[in-house]
Amino acid sequence: MSASSRMSALELRASAGLAGIYALRMLGIFLFLPVFMPYAAHLEGSNLKLAGLAFGIFALVQAVLLIPFGMWSDRIGRKRVIYIGLALMAAGSFLGAWADSIGWLIVARALQGTGAISAALTALLADLTREEHRTKAMAMVGGSIGVTFAVSLVVAAQIEHAIGVSGMFFLMGCLAIAAAFGVRFVVPDPQRSRFHSDAETNANRLPAILRDGQLLRLNFGVFALHAAQAAMFSVIPFSLAQLGMHKPDHWHVYLPVAMVGFVLMVPAIIYGEKRGKLKQVFLGAIVLMMLAQLGMALWLDSITSIVLWLGVYFLAFNALEATLPSLISKMAPADAKGTAMGVQNTAQSIGFAVGSVGGSFLHAHGGPAAAFLLCAGLMLVWAILALTMQTPLPVSSKMLHIADDWEGDAALLGEQLRACAGVIEAVVIPGESAAYLKVAQAGWDETAVLALIEATSGTDRASA
Repeated sequence: MSASSRMSALELRASAGLAGIYALRMLGIFLFLPVFMPYAAHLEGSNLKLAGLAFGIFALVQAVLLIPFGMWSDRIGRKRVIYIGLALMAAGSFLGAWADSIGWLIVARALQGTGAISAALTALLADLTREEHRTKAMAMVGGSIGVTFAVSLVVAAQIEHAIGVSGMFFLMGCLAIAAAFGVRFVVPDPQRSRFHSDAETNANRLPAILRDGQLLRLNFGVFALHAAQAAMFSVIPFSLAQLGMHKPDHWHVYLPVAMVGFVLMVPAIIYGEKRGKLKQVFLGAIVLMMLAQLGMALWLDSITSIVLWLGVYFLAFNALEATLPSLISKMAPADAKGTAMGVQNTAQSIGFAVGSVGGSFLHAHGGPAAAFLLCAGLMLVWAILALTMQTPLPVSSKMLHIADDWEGDAALLGEQLRACAGVIEAVVIPGESAAYLKVAQAGWDETAVLALIEATSGTDRASA
């Protein structure tokens, strides 16, 4: 294995450090999922509708600020924006620990939401990793988030039982401060910050992304999926409690179904990617999610039925969470992947906010069935949109580094790269010292492509 095919010590430190920062931040968010609604609904002046607003306003504020904060980090520096965001999140968390009424809790959750640093964290990770290792670094971050979600399902109710939800808010504030220390003392400072089309939102590319019918279908799906997630956590904790299950024991339901869903979805994803059947797997998961929502609307009268339908839900959810980024990567223009992902993350946050508020409102007026029927309707619309979606090409994204001092013709090099066998798209951006390609998953002429890239500097380059 050549040196260029391995991550450097600095890249490993940056990737592990930022994955840990993500994990700390997401732990503070995920811990509230199973316990927040019963707590908020019993505060002074509260009801199910106001509790849902408190649950969802965090995500709504995040949706408004995610892209602007990322762009702001281009102007004033990544770490500065991250420190500001973590300070705002800590302030909102400490206010939440003090809040003794639903009004103050809503204010606290909104203030927490102003710590919208995901895009700045991703941009910092891009600054600290070479193009050929960016995918590995992002995978480390994604893995940390997945592990944190599973851990949260287990420990949330235990922590709530030990220190209360007010104590959890205080803990979240402490985690935000710990994350800031991690950014300062663990994550290296980038030698150079610049824009990265694969990781950041380009305002000039937003109109095209927002007009793309295929990406709009996927963005609606992200919205619907996370609206259903928020609605579920707005209802299921109450249903389990009404059936006599104490909150500290809820993880006995959540964790097994989440793990079984993860294990079962892996073969489906592999089959879809390897056999070119990703659309069929994707559509099947949407239909399965719709069945889970209908099942929870009609048969939620026992622990057994909750376990059954949550198992179906998590199987579909895990499959969709795994396929959506892949589909967006395949369908987004080669030089606008970061912009497409930024829009997706915004749609996700909006969906969570709508699901929190809408699910709680319907739960209050029509019971659990009404909330889940709304989600089933969203899944039906999504299934129709997915059915009319173009079949994604079996392509992979590649990022190649070109020499920092290269002064050649970017358009010509892009044309030469596209002429290589198996190269579907190629865009060269000298300002980013990068070439962004989409290539056939099998049979692309890697040797010819690398020869063209090597000519920009005379040294060996490796693809992502």
